[in-house]
Amino acid sequence: MSPRVKTGSAAIDRQIEALLDECGATEDRDLLFDIIASGVLLAGDDSDRLDLKITAATLAEMRVAFNAFAPYRDQPKVTIFGSARILADDPLYLSARDAAALLAAEGWMVVTGAGPGIMAAGLEGAGREKSFGVNIRLPFEQEANEFIRGDHKLVSMKYFFTRKLELVKESQGFLCLPGGFGTLDETFELLTLQQTGKSVPTPIVFLDEPGGTYWEGWRRFTLDHVAAGGYISAEDLGIVTITDDVEVAVEAVLGFYRNYRSIRWVGKTLVVRLVAEPTDAEVAMLNEEFGAMLAATGQIERSGPLPPEVKDGEHLDQQRLVMDFDIRHFGQLHAFIHRLNELGSAPATTLALSDPPRG
Repeated sequence: MSPRVKTGSAAIDRQIEALLDECGATEDRDLLFDIIASGVLLAGDDSDRLDLKITAATLAEMRVAFNAFAPYRDQPKVTIFGSARILADDPLYLSARDAAALLAAEGWMVVTGAGPGIMAAGLEGAGREKSFGVNIRLPFEQEANEFIRGDHKLVSMKYFFTRKLELVKESQGFLCLPGGFGTLDETFELLTLQQTGKSVPTPIVFLDEPGGTYWEGWRRFTLDHVAAGGYISAEDLGIVTITDDVEVAVEAVLGFYRNYRSIRWVGKTLVVRLVAEPTDAEVAMLNEEFGAMLAATGQIERSGPLPPEVKDGEHLDQQRLVMDFDIRHFGQLHAFIHRLNELGSAPATTLALSDPPRG
């Protein structure tokens, strides 16, 4: 593909191409060109030193984080959010620890913010080998917890936005436990990304302590004020699973991928990849139940890999359903995925999640 960014100088563009040659860059040269050209253009923009410091620090930190996660991209990961103020004998700590241990036993890695409280609980449960930490550097210095300190899978970020990007981008599931402003910020960003289709569908579980009311209170507020006020659709709440049971929470993560595997947009066509091919009767039933989430005359249909998927060699062994999806109904897309996992043709148990979806 051709670069999207040009410097405006043919001579400088040639120098960038020569630099890429010198670096031995053979893949994704268009994107590497865009990165370098954007940096060159900053030199001629009206950017002040703060602008440049943000840009330089962000690029440097993201490169370090990408390298830390790269060797583990074939392993599914769950990110755990929650309060840093929870102590080790708190029921919430125990729930986070136990959920992480169960997921690690199923081959999942656990990603947390590397601090104390729920973050420490998740990493304790997973064990060091199955743990990732994405720490934040604060004026009052948040030191990484003992379960990830000194590990090569620990990265530290200057900015919350880059930290949140890594906590979200690398994971295929999310457990959100009660917390303060930071936890709610992370949680609402997750919901926004799912509701708007800016990230691929993933299981999001709101896990409370046994008998806890934190997330039920949130659900009531959201229904009574946010949905009732018309600010979201009630179906958007289908994005999340709320429970106070650790085993239910773990099954909500694992079971999300029982039959469903990933999605891809090819133009305006939504491709849904799955393990087992649905029967004619099941496809007819899906059209009847989920016709409202399709464009005016759309149908859910079986399909082989589409040409762009073949070109990219993407999951060519998996089954596919294609549809003209109405992007106003991402909440319904989660319900659709749950239905796929319940089909009679679906595998009886969840298979290993190889080459897990990212982003």
